[in-house]
Amino acid sequence: MKSFYLSNVTAWAPGLGDDGKLWQAWANNQAQIEQIKESPKLEYTDPLFRRRLSQITKMTVHVVHNLLETSHVNPETKIVFISLRGEIEREFTINKGLIEDGTILPAGFSLSVFNTPISSATLAFGLKGGYSVIYPSKNNFVDALKTAVAPVLAGTEKEIILVYADELVPEVYGDKRPAENIPLAFAGIISAEKKDNCLCFDDFSNVSKSPVEFLQYVLK
Repeated sequence: MKSFYLSNVTAWAPGLGDDGKLWQAWANNQAQIEQIKESPKLEYTDPLFRRRLSQITKMTVHVVHNLLETSHVNPETKIVFISLRGEIEREFTINKGLIEDGTILPAGFSLSVFNTPISSATLAFGLKGGYSVIYPSKNNFVDALKTAVAPVLAGTEKEIILVYADELVPEVYGDKRPAENIPLAFAGIISAEKKDNCLCFDDFSNVSKSPVEFLQYVLK
């Protein structure tokens, strides 16, 4: 297969924030992501816009913002968003309302759909390249990444913006919560051409089923 390149990776998680040194320590198992509902403040957005956003959406908006600020990527570049759980806390609230009251509030539903995080990011920054969203079967990040990079490998796109995010699964899920219950978001540029400080992938042998392990590999 053709090689592809990953560059300009930005990440955010509770306890690590935007601190590059802490992220390097985390990649080497010397720091931990906190399993809490903390979110980036998004002070560069309108207060009314960010007021009702969830943890996953705020993290997504933030890593996309940082990517745009630290790269020269074209704002019309297509985006691929990957998540294993999506707006899981809002989805629980919606389901709870259906069971207990038999109703769904339109305002709540509009922010519970799977594409809410990335659509919010495109609205915040006026991105017009379009986006795709991927929910990988059996939580396999490898399959999602293969789908995401397919346009680049096929030559239909020179590059794409790759975004991953998952929020903390609430305690109400009990023993149904995943073992890897880590709130985290990251973004990067996938391209067919080599760039400065990029990571080359000749195949998918170094891509873990876990997005957390994949990011650790990338940051090392």
